Amino acid sequence: MSAHHLPQLTGRLPIPAQTRTPSAPLLDAFNTAPTEEAHRTLLACLHSLRWARRVADHRPYPTPEALLAASDEAAYDLTAADLAEALAAESLPALPADTYEAAHLALDAAHAAYEARFGHAFVICLDGIPRHEVLDHVLEGIRSRLTNDPEEERVVTADELRRLARQRLGHFLRGAGL
Repeated sequence: MSAHHLPQLTGRLPIPAQTRTPSAPLLDAFNTAPTEEAHRTLLACLHSLRWARRVADHRPYPTPEALLAASDEAAYDLTAADLAEALAAESLPALPADTYEAAHLALDAAHAAYEARFGHAFVICLDGIPRHEVLDHVLEGIRSRLTNDPEEERVVTADELRRLARQRLGHFLRGAGL
């Protein structure tokens, strides 16, 4: 056979095996849930109706990572009104049960100063923070962010809300609840 001559093909070509990552049962349930149920799930992650609608309207998601990416993208587009709506439903993160009363008082005072300055609840994502460091991390976050000007703090707050939504949605997808 010459170098330029191709062997006779039968007209049949092998079709590569389809590789599909197994889908997560909770993602499948989310993808097929009625719209109102999907909105409720999403609003438990971030209380912004616009965000929840945008994420729910783009279902189905092929992977949990795709859903989390859509969540992030929708959160980047939150308006000032959307942020206010989301912040109205937020509260300080829960402290570990064995936290001293004095620590609660210090946190309450720092949070009151924050709310007086910015007019909304302090939000911070504590994903990956060890339990014994939560109080210090929250107090340090409030103290350092009190020095922000209102526009700078709006940007930081929006990013923290985005991270919180991602964390909560990730917990939902792993079956850990919201």
